[in-house]
Amino acid sequence: MQTQHTHKLPTTDCRFCSLVSKGNGEDPIGTAGNCDHWLIMEIPQPWSQEIYEENPTLSSLMGLFEELIFKHGVKLKPMLIAPDREYSHPGLTRVLYYYRPAKLFSQFEKHEFLVPDSEAAALVTAIFKQLIQEPNDLSQFQQYQQETSHIRELMVCTHAQVDLTCGRFGTPIYRRLRKEYAPVSHGKLRVWQTSHFGGHQFAPTLVDLPQGYLWGHLEPNVLDLLVNRNGSVSGLRQYYRGWTGLSKFEQIVEREIWMQFGWNWLDYLKAGKVLAIEEVAEGQDANWVEVCINYAAPDSSTSGVYEAKVEACGEVMSALNSAKEMELEVVKQYRVSRLVKNQSI
Repeated sequence: MQTQHTHKLPTTDCRFCSLVSKGNGEDPIGTAGNCDHWLIMEIPQPWSQEIYEENPTLSSLMGLFEELIFKHGVKLKPMLIAPDREYSHPGLTRVLYYYRPAKLFSQFEKHEFLVPDSEAAALVTAIFKQLIQEPNDLSQFQQYQQETSHIRELMVCTHAQVDLTCGRFGTPIYRRLRKEYAPVSHGKLRVWQTSHFGGHQFAPTLVDLPQGYLWGHLEPNVLDLLVNRNGSVSGLRQYYRGWTGLSKFEQIVEREIWMQFGWNWLDYLKAGKVLAIEEVAEGQDANWVEVCINYAAPDSSTSGVYEAKVEACGEVMSALNSAKEMELEVVKQYRVSRLVKNQSI
């Protein structure tokens, strides 16, 4: 952060970081994170704060996971999902693996497996080794692969052990989606409870796969628009954390394009690039960034590039964690000050 000021709120004012973030007008855009791979495992609750270290299956994978991230620079997002009475099978572990299929893309490719519990770690190890081109054999798991590429997965963080706000606000949103939307989808939508995936100050927060969108500060009255996409895109603007196929400032620009373009934009193939950024001292946030977003229609009928400038437009106070005595931090806010569309690259 550019400024290191912190302020404390009295206990009576607020305990939940998401209420502070929302009440102070923090814009969630640009907070989705950027990844090329998702690895999602079904692990029974309860999940402690240290579930990755305490669960035997997960702890056996941590060394390889850290090697992927820190040694090889693989942009991989791990998540847990809770077993569901309807979706899950006793004795079997579900593993969802999503990956970026190309430089320009609109949604992640999906592989889903239902493996015996005893083979879950071996499957994940094989997937991990595939990412760094080490010899491995995924064919032994082919018999467990499920054809679910047609299913949209909505994943809501309810991981209260990491932050109370996710349990308090995420759980009602999860229950509503699970009860009202999944059953009428004719098998095309599943709704899951997930472990923490970042940004609990934006609770209730949700991942929408296979497209890879993140949402935050959700309200019950926007769920119909989010799920069915049956109204104006502008109704989702303030809840959009960004598309995980892009980096922070690219996400900020992508939202503006979506707002102008409409729903069809979500199906367009796209990729982003930062062209220039203000030089600042380490630990500070740039005041301006220049970005381009390349795009192509799904049928290749049109393509082009948007060029944009993103500029700082103020600061808000936000809380990164829920607590009886909260520490508030300054968070810089941004807007797109210039957006130009060039056709046919």
